[in-house]
Amino acid sequence: MDVNTIFKIAGIGICIALINQILIKAGKEEIATMTTLAGVIIVLAIIVKMLSQFFETVKVFMEF
Repeated sequence: MDVNTIFKIAGIGICIALINQILIKAGKEEIATMTTLAGVIIVLAIIVKMLSQFFETVKVFMEF
């Protein structure tokens, strides 16, 4: 696992938290919820890609 990936996920989390707070203060709770959901989906996509690479590595390792 790469350290850059951890920083990318943390950066996305911080940005989504800031946007969420701004939208809540502006009275747009529904949009804030949707942005939070979008952030979760983006992070899950990154994690699924990492898991795919992990299982591909395990598959190659088990072929020996």
